[in-house]
Amino acid sequence: MQPGSYAIATDLEVRPFRDDDWPAVRTIYEQGIATGNATFETEVPAFDRWAAVHPPEYRFVATRHGAVVGWVAASPVSDRCAYAGVLEHSVYVDARRQGQGIGRRLLGTLIARADAGGIWTTQSGIFPENVASVELHRRCGFRVVGTRERLGQLHGTWRDVLLIERRKP
Repeated sequence: MQPGSYAIATDLEVRPFRDDDWPAVRTIYEQGIATGNATFETEVPAFDRWAAVHPPEYRFVATRHGAVVGWVAASPVSDRCAYAGVLEHSVYVDARRQGQGIGRRLLGTLIARADAGGIWTTQSGIFPENVASVELHRRCGFRVVGTRERLGQLHGTWRDVLLIERRKP
């Protein structure tokens, strides 16, 4: 692939998450945690906890030949009515499948669902070191709103987090 170009996966199915997808989703989540640049989490939460905060209408997986190769999920940022149109999301792609357009397809699906569902802002926090994720989000219409300096510690090290958002046009 040429520098500055990117893949758009065409041989994928992106579909709603099913409970039996959890083992594959958990494995991909564990891969992200292992990088040290995907999340402040140090272990994958129990399925019940994860599912409770991610409404079914905002959970999707990408599959290739029946195997889950990525996932995206979003949750409301607050239960206050003023924030009813704001979601926070996560997107993870199997480490062996990164750079193949899977994240772009997953984010595109989430964005379409959010826009159709009356969501006006989709946001997330990304470690600045996660350059691939920052670029993926930029290509999907997100912008960096600011840097939350020393937001939290991971393994005893303070980490900055970029606050990104996409506003419904």
